[in-house]
Amino acid sequence: MKCIKIVYKKHAVEMMTERGITRTQVEFAIKRGCKFKQTDGFLARYSYFAVAYKIVGKNYIIKTVYVD
Repeated sequence: MKCIKIVYKKHAVEMMTERGITRTQVEFAIKRGCKFKQTDGFLARYSYFAVAYKIVGKNYIIKTVYVD
C-alpha cells in the first residue's frame, strides 16, 4: 500500500499475539480481504481471521483482530 501508515492499537497487538496472527497477515487482509463497512470503520475478512480497522487521513488504525 502506498503512502499509508498502519497503526496498531494495544488491544489489536494483544489479540494478534494471542491468536498467532502476524502484521503481514493483517496487511494482506486489508489489501485482499473482503471488506465490510461498520459503524466506525471497516471489517476485512481474510482466510481464517478478520481485522477491524478505521482510516484516519493516511493512517489505517487497527482496532482488533479475531479468528472467524
